[in-house]
Amino acid sequence: MKKIGIGYEFYKEFIDQALYYVDKTLLIRDIVEKGGKVTLFTRPRRFGKTLALTMLKTFFEKEYDYKGNMVDNKHYFEGKKIMEAGDDILSRLGQYPVLFLTLKSAKQPTFENAFYQLKSSIMNEIDRHRYLLDSAELNDKEKDKLKLWISSDQNAYFCKPEDQMRMENDISVFSKAFGELSELLKKHHGKNVVILIDEYDVPLENAYFAGFYDKMIGFIRSFFESALKTNDSLEFAVITGCLRISRESIFTGLNHLEVSSVNGKNFNEFFGFTQKETEQMLMDYNLSDKVEEVKDWYDGYLFGDAEVYNPWSVIKYVKDHVADYNSLPRPYWSNTSSNSIIKDLIYNADDDMKDELDRLVKGGTIEKKIHEDITYGDISFKANEKNDENLWNFLFFTGYLKKISEKKVGTQIYLTMKIPNLEILNIYENQITDWFDMEVKKKADFGILHKAVLERDAEGISEFVNSILEQCISYFDSDESFYHGIFLSMLYGTPGYSVRSNREEGNGRTDIVLYPNRPKDPAILFELKVRKKFNEMEDGIEEAFAQIRDQKYEEGILDDGYAGVISFGVCFCKKSCIVEQYKA
Repeated sequence: MKKIGIGYEFYKEFIDQALYYVDKTLLIRDIVEKGGKVTLFTRPRRFGKTLALTMLKTFFEKEYDYKGNMVDNKHYFEGKKIMEAGDDILSRLGQYPVLFLTLKSAKQPTFENAFYQLKSSIMNEIDRHRYLLDSAELNDKEKDKLKLWISSDQNAYFCKPEDQMRMENDISVFSKAFGELSELLKKHHGKNVVILIDEYDVPLENAYFAGFYDKMIGFIRSFFESALKTNDSLEFAVITGCLRISRESIFTGLNHLEVSSVNGKNFNEFFGFTQKETEQMLMDYNLSDKVEEVKDWYDGYLFGDAEVYNPWSVIKYVKDHVADYNSLPRPYWSNTSSNSIIKDLIYNADDDMKDELDRLVKGGTIEKKIHEDITYGDISFKANEKNDENLWNFLFFTGYLKKISEKKVGTQIYLTMKIPNLEILNIYENQITDWFDMEVKKKADFGILHKAVLERDAEGISEFVNSILEQCISYFDSDESFYHGIFLSMLYGTPGYSVRSNREEGNGRTDIVLYPNRPKDPAILFELKVRKKFNEMEDGIEEAFAQIRDQKYEEGILDDGYAGVISFGVCFCKKSCIVEQYKA
């Protein structure tokens, strides 16, 4: 079996180290035949965008080694689908100067740090082409410009005036660097330049949450204008990211921009694994009987008309199950990036949004107007700023929702959407639970409940529990274990008592019992029931009482030597609770 390349992102590594590779090389052909002058791919994180770009770089680049000798990359594609694409495509192998830039490193806490990382990445790519210093095609002035870029001050920026002045100068210089370097490369090679930019929106997402969005937009806009808009030396460019950022005029004037989003029609099988590719990988690792489990957990993304699996999660699943066939599926994707979007959505959801979240986590759908020019500047997670339409758009384009169907009303497109699979459902469920633990339970004064319990105040217990349930997302209504767990957690800390759950007493297992620390105090028993309808709650109480009586719970506790027992029947229905004391 071939090694599974966890953590590998570069195409050459997959070939050099004989890693398992799902052949996506026909993307090369489609870029030539269907791509624009500038093609933007927007896909969720971890769906193979970096691997795709490095594959394009390997194919198109006229590459030199450290001694200045040309590198033949043809062997990297031997046996791959692209070798059957025809002479027109294959004649482009190794023919172009390439500029490759990833913007992932710009995820920093301040603009100064973020720009410093961007500048360093740009400088590294310029340095990769330092062979131009020996070019007979460039004059001394052009070589001096190249030397200036390569030897630029690499010290970090601080708040000192001189650092700020240096940074402003560097912003001006390096925002134009790729456009100007393209001219030098074309002059040396006699060929236009291919530009590949990976994860272009990472600096923008980070800047939005870190509070310097406008500054970052300014630099990215200038950089793109020089590299992609006014660049006469550009053959074509490919850019990847999660969102199409257009409203801030990043792509203004790029009339030749081809956008391939998750809702587009082209290129859709090149990001993510198809059903056939997933089944083949499972078969290659003797896991064919796991097809349905993998489908439930990691399938469900609809890119255009192509249904695809999350590739990161599939390869992690396969690797884990090769090591331990009986291991359980896990939400691998949730651990690859921040889920702050989901968290903030839930923390600040109003009643309408809570109802929609409830519908989604229960397997239902929502219908929303969709537009592809959603931007980070459009998103607000503050409870008093209503923009749920943009928020649902954001969740769709970043992989947290999938399209079920679409319709057009006038000029507007509406999508019916749902949660894609069990992996993403797990993210929602965990964030809802975390929200409840952090925002509801931690703010409650459980001393009020404990006092009511000790005073045998059934109405007081009921009122307190109802005040907590009112703040819940209705999703919990479908989970009987939630009521048991939340009520149990609220009883911890009752003065003078220890809490036990599902302990054998009498002829059965009690739901919850508070056992006294002092022998003269009574034990306190709670038997819990759940009903779907409000008018059935009293029947639930009667059932609880009957179980206490028939299973002889109180007799069992008294046989253990406790001085007495106080028992309560508790019935939950949706966000309501009633509590009544049992009388033998």
